[in-house]
Amino acid sequence: MANKVTLLSLDACALRERLASGALGALELAEACIARIEAREADVRAWAWFDPEFVRHQARALDAHRQSGHAIGPLHGLPVALKDIIDTAKIPTENGCALDAGRVPVKDAAIVARLRAAGAIIMGKTVTTELAYMQAGATRNPHNPAHTPGGSSSGSAAAVADGMVPLAVGTQTGGSVIRPASFCGVTGFKPSFGAIPRSGVLMQSPTLDTLGVFARTPADAAMIAQVLMGYDAGDRATTPAPVPDLLGVATSKPPVKPVLAFVKPPGWDAADPQLHAAFAELCEALGDQVFEVPLPNAFDEAADQRARINFAEMARYYHRYAKGREALGPRTRAAIEEGEAILARDYLAALDWPDVLYAGLDEIFERCDAILCPAATGPAPEGLEFTGDAIFNGLWTLTGVPAVTVPAFTAENGLPMGVQMVAARGNDARLLRTANWFHGWLGQAGA
Repeated sequence: MANKVTLLSLDACALRERLASGALGALELAEACIARIEAREADVRAWAWFDPEFVRHQARALDAHRQSGHAIGPLHGLPVALKDIIDTAKIPTENGCALDAGRVPVKDAAIVARLRAAGAIIMGKTVTTELAYMQAGATRNPHNPAHTPGGSSSGSAAAVADGMVPLAVGTQTGGSVIRPASFCGVTGFKPSFGAIPRSGVLMQSPTLDTLGVFARTPADAAMIAQVLMGYDAGDRATTPAPVPDLLGVATSKPPVKPVLAFVKPPGWDAADPQLHAAFAELCEALGDQVFEVPLPNAFDEAADQRARINFAEMARYYHRYAKGREALGPRTRAAIEEGEAILARDYLAALDWPDVLYAGLDEIFERCDAILCPAATGPAPEGLEFTGDAIFNGLWTLTGVPAVTVPAFTAENGLPMGVQMVAARGNDARLLRTANWFHGWLGQAGA
């Protein structure tokens, strides 16, 4: 078991190199992950569906493929967990919802097809909150099971944080990648809106829904996100364009030391005092590489406008659950009902806000490599019913910009807190390079 623990301590890029060279077999890595899941799942509860024999079958096939001399894919042999709102052919996808119990898709989501083609092992389906909203699932925070892992991509974040898998996929409509990544102490990356296709993924809000990834490091996140990105005719938010070299850029040395713009988003005053103190120390340590700048006053409206879009579209896309609504949790029902009450004129007016707010960021992005801000209001709250406040995430989801969180601080209770970085639309590779630099800087600083 000691060798397996050592193996699982490696980041995904290091594992990929071993797998590619033949120093490590796909089955050996799969067995290490299976052992970890079997040892820890009773405490963490990250998985909605997991079948060790299915995992072994894929791993053996990948080992045989490599041994035959055929070319291997960019994720060859790497186990990947999928949030249980992402369709997988012949494997349950139940959306965390009693009304979808027993649902088994006949076709893979677009990103699942891309993962398989890249040689990844589909490890299983991870727990999501009900219909990817705020009614909590069973997952616990691996650092302290009495605390939430965040939502809605709770199982994906927890599985990576606990060493069950090196990589996982989730989604964000408000803060469902960045927040759980911060709470669980891993890297979470939400790319620019439309970068990763959503075909075959539960649709809650087409204006906001964004696929994202969880990993140990920004370089790991770049590696899997690069495979997932690209045009898909089934998702009108995607456009035909070359996929950026996320991994190559992310792992390159910045031409000059990155400059960061520290902002205090709406909700800052109510955040945990520990978070305030941590950012004060961080900005002091960064010195002239960081400057503080206020967000335009219009951002005070961002949370309300994002919620208006989210709920109106949720009412539209979740209408099919109307007949069994009494089986839904109270938070889900309340959001749908609020959406049904929104007037068309108010919804249509809210749709103008993403571009209005984004225009207000131009001056900031001209002066920095990335915006620096908190990933959450503090460490993961105690209890499992409340998945945490997404106030520091929703404004970036609304504006469609890429965002990444890197574990940076530890609260007094031992729980992690993340730093969030944000860049201009389409600057995903540059953002990941800045985040990777910051990750290395933290290591050197002993943070």
